[in-house]
Amino acid sequence: MAKIKSLDELIKIRDQQRSKVDLREKGENIDKLIHVKVAMATCGIASGARETMNYIIEEVDRQGLENVVVTQTGCMGYCYAEPTIEVTLPGKEPTVFGYVDEAKAKEIIDKYIKEGELVDGIIPSTHKTIE
Repeated sequence: MAKIKSLDELIKIRDQQRSKVDLREKGENIDKLIHVKVAMATCGIASGARETMNYIIEEVDRQGLENVVVTQTGCMGYCYAEPTIEVTLPGKEPTVFGYVDEAKAKEIIDKYIKEGELVDGIIPSTHKTIE
């Protein structure tokens, strides 16, 4: 393990470990949780997905939303609308939102995740998963 040279490095390591532990603890009730997947392929990262994901994680934590799990995923195929996120509410089909910056992420958290109210920016589903 490399030496930690600053407080920022230590905080980053702590946050990474906390995230891993949090995910393991929530893993038992996964069907009852709200899933937020942030597309973190090259196109998403170039469009600001890393900042969007960090904001969502911080805002979920700030608001104390313990029923929300934020993860990253690869390309979702919506490169034209990056950054994109997929939100799955318990018992519902996933909803994909495009052009998600911090302001849009805040709106999604406050209206869609907390209240179930649809907001602008939904990318229409044009396919169904093969079962």
